[in-house]
Amino acid sequence: MNTPNSERIHISIFGSRNAGKSTLANELLGQDLSIVSDSKGTTTDPVSKAMELLPIGPVVITDTAGYDDDGELGGKRVLKTKQVLNRTDIALLVIDESVGKTTEDKSFEKLLIEKEIPYAVIFRGKESIKEKAVQEIIRLSTALQNRKTILDGLVKSTDTVILVCPIDEAAPKGRLILPQQMVLRELLDIHAKAIVIQPEEIEDTLAMLKNPPAIVITDSQAFNTVSKKVPDGIQLTSFSILMARYKGFLKESIKAVKTIQELKDGDSVLISEGCTHRRQCGDIGTVKIPAALKKLTGKKLNIETSSGTDFPEDLSKYSAVIHCGGCMITEKEVLYRMKCSQDQKVPFCNYGIFLAFANSVLERSIKIFKNNF
Repeated sequence: MNTPNSERIHISIFGSRNAGKSTLANELLGQDLSIVSDSKGTTTDPVSKAMELLPIGPVVITDTAGYDDDGELGGKRVLKTKQVLNRTDIALLVIDESVGKTTEDKSFEKLLIEKEIPYAVIFRGKESIKEKAVQEIIRLSTALQNRKTILDGLVKSTDTVILVCPIDEAAPKGRLILPQQMVLRELLDIHAKAIVIQPEEIEDTLAMLKNPPAIVITDSQAFNTVSKKVPDGIQLTSFSILMARYKGFLKESIKAVKTIQELKDGDSVLISEGCTHRRQCGDIGTVKIPAALKKLTGKKLNIETSSGTDFPEDLSKYSAVIHCGGCMITEKEVLYRMKCSQDQKVPFCNYGIFLAFANSVLERSIKIFKNNF
């Protein structure tokens, strides 16, 4: 499996127009990602490309429009550039040596500091700045190397784990969804035993085992079925809840979900996904969660949805946000969305936590994380 972009280190190149951002991006990639021209404003939208940058490993390089652009269209370009910060792990600030730091450079550098993004200022002269940039990336990436894993501290090599992966109309053809892939790969890496089944096979699978599994991990949509068939003495959680812990918003989700049952008639709820896909019959975000909300609250709610990078910064009209596990966006972007919600006092919950709560299995599904609280 190729490393998904959400699990790569995101390196973004910023600077004013004609500072040499696109030239550096092309040099790092070894190919022409962006058009290079003496004309100002050649790069109009962020352009990203995944690559292997040794000795660091899998990264995403993003070239951005100049943050000194002007006019109505230029303002929109600058906004797009600033939005890249929400998924940036390392920033390279390119400055024309012959010009020196401008007011715009200093202002953007201050923004990097405020957002606590590791960055390096690189002055571009007549010579290539590629090697200087690589050395700075290596230096700044040190703190990002030993990242946690999705099952961190939960499973041992001697354990048997059952993975419940429904194959229904919403399942992607010919593959598992990313959280299922991540869990399965980690179980293989630590030499634990993984049994992959569908919901209707849970009872037969448990019966054939000499010893009970250490944990059953299910798709959140199958919580109602699986929880009834797995004895209380066996740990149970979901892939989505594991993602909430992995991405750093498990505690906030648990706190938020208990306020959702207090929603009132006319309240608006945003159901947001980090990826984009064609909505199908039985879609979790547009069908199953709204149905569960209606059943849980008994209220007439206004449901709105967002997907991909289309997450509104102004959340004032919403009474709650229910977000997917965030497997297709970086941890930094998920936490940015959570922070937006917190700052505006809007509860921010995870799909899996909400569905566990709606199916009355929340306490059981988070019991395995007792050391996190």
